[in-house]
This record gives sequence, structure tokens and C-alpha cells, in this order.
Amino acid sequence: METPPNTADEVSITSVRELGKLIRQTRKAQKMTQEDVSGLAGLGNRFIIDLEHGKETVQAQKVIDVLNLLGLELIIRKR
Repeated sequence: METPPNTADEVSITSVRELGKLIRQTRKAQKMTQEDVSGLAGLGNRFIIDLEHGKETVQAQKVIDVLNLLGLELIIRKR
């Protein structure tokens, strides 16, 4: 995952851990705390912590909500 967040470039994500790392990088680039994101998304702070650490059992809709909040878009395509 060489591409920095908040660019027009695409990033290929192959694990929940990589997704969490991208979310954390994007949040920090926007100078937001985990508490900021959890409050704005209406989620518990524990969820944001788990997401950023790559917990594999996080709820998909909540992940999508956080991505949207941070200005990220989830696109699925065939390899």
C-alpha cells in the first residue's frame, strides 16, 4: 500500500488490516481523532479502534459509513 491517502489514485486493498491502515492514514491526514470520527458517524469509539487495527469481524455497513465520512469510496471490480 504505497499510495498516500486523499489522492485521485486508486489503492488495492487485500485485507481488513490494509483497509484499517488506509482509514487511519486518511483520518490523520484530515486531522481528525478517533473520537471525532466515531461521534460524526454515530458509532462507538471501540468500533473505530477495532476497524483501524484490522479486526475482521467489523460490520460492513459501518465500515462503509466511515469510508463515506472520510471521503473515501468503495469500488468493487473484477481483477
